[in-house]
Amino acid sequence: MAAKRIGAGKSGGGDPNILARISNSEIVSHGRRAAGDAVEVSKKLLKSTGKAAWIAGTTFLILVVPLIIEMDREAQLTEMELQQASLLGTPAAPMQRGF
Repeated sequence: MAAKRIGAGKSGGGDPNILARISNSEIVSHGRRAAGDAVEVSKKLLKSTGKAAWIAGTTFLILVVPLIIEMDREAQLTEMELQQASLLGTPAAPMQRGF
């Protein structure tokens, strides 16, 4: 009877083409295709997210920033009028501006 060797997997009697058989197996090729598809979808998502961020940023700069500047300017004008009224001793009348 031949005795089985313990630990024969690494140094002795193993199949020399086991790595080639594993790398050419159907499971590994399916995993590679899935990973490639995931990378492709990730690239498309990143590109579309960048486009959306660009649109949102430029819209904010064109529409919202001038509004904020004008509101600040209006608040400074109101504050200056209140200071002038308090220096002159006259009660500050609320100003109504029509648009």
